[in-house]
Amino acid sequence: MSLSPLRGLVPALLLSFAALAQAQSGTSVNENGETFPRHLEAHGQRFELLGSGVFTYMIWTAYAGAYYQVEGETEPQPLGDVPRLLELAYFHDIEAADFAEATTETLEKSLTRYEFNQVEEEINAINQSYQDVAPGDRYRLSWDGETLRLALNGEVVYEGGDSDTASAMFGIWLGKKPLGEDFRDALLGKD
Repeated sequence: MSLSPLRGLVPALLLSFAALAQAQSGTSVNENGETFPRHLEAHGQRFELLGSGVFTYMIWTAYAGAYYQVEGETEPQPLGDVPRLLELAYFHDIEAADFAEATTETLEKSLTRYEFNQVEEEINAINQSYQDVAPGDRYRLSWDGETLRLALNGEVVYEGGDSDTASAMFGIWLGKKPLGEDFRDALLGKD
């Protein structure tokens, strides 16, 4: 049997595999082994990825994240009223109580006393909704323009709030005094 017909097939197959890999890489981004789609749908809206990155706390790679805004809103508005979404994929076990403590402490430092008082009741409700996470779990914080939601692995654990609560929560990672400026800039597509 002659191999000459296969000679033309091999380069064609390699080109096809390369094209497929390129097409697939265009539909998502990878951050430290965690994949985030460039577009997703939630709450009847289509969201577009603005940026992604990895958050490192001291020497630990804590989680990977991706920030989205409603399609067509390409200028970052993490504290505005546009529908937006933040997804975090965790690399370590974290207890619910640690989420609650970190949320309260971060907001008390980043908001004025008046601003914190305005959202404190909803922040307490969010703090009570947190659950423990294990490596591979994902929290998704989303604001559809009317309702703030927190979901763990696709299951909504908190629903409520208003635009002030949404801005406070998104501000933890994307505000003027975020947990990490490099992570914020990566999420906003500024790196």
